[in-house]
Amino acid sequence: MTERSAAETLARVEAEERELVLPRFDLDDAWTLGSALRASAVERELPIVIGIFLGEARVFHTALPGSSADNDGWLERKSRVARRYGRSSYGVGLSFKARGGDFDRDGRLDTSVYAAHGGVFPITIAGVGMVGTVGVSGLPQADDHALVVEHLRAFRASLG
Repeated sequence: MTERSAAETLARVEAEERELVLPRFDLDDAWTLGSALRASAVERELPIVIGIFLGEARVFHTALPGSSADNDGWLERKSRVARRYGRSSYGVGLSFKARGGDFDRDGRLDTSVYAAHGGVFPITIAGVGMVGTVGVSGLPQADDHALVVEHLRAFRASLG
């Protein structure tokens, strides 16, 4: 990905981060969102893991056929990036690329603990801020990100 295409994609991702702010999010909502993601992934036969955190607590997790423990590791690493930076893991990685950098080289964080690859999105409540993350791992990073955005949009719309 060139710096220009990274900057263009980053602009779209930043707009998604501003857009996908929720009026509320609790444990029941985590189950609803996670279950919808799972049902969609089963229907599409996607080999992914899905995880939702509220704070540091994992409140939803599932693995689908074709996924592996490696996907769990990626999900954990991407979730740490989203929590640390308060934004999508894809947006963090794209921010580095848009400036001609590379998160793994320039982020000054242990890449065995942090991964700035697409697939984890902050759960942000209006007037409160970020309260958790929702993410998937198992597809190419842009596809992981798009799947989460698709379902966060649908979830937000369902809240009215």
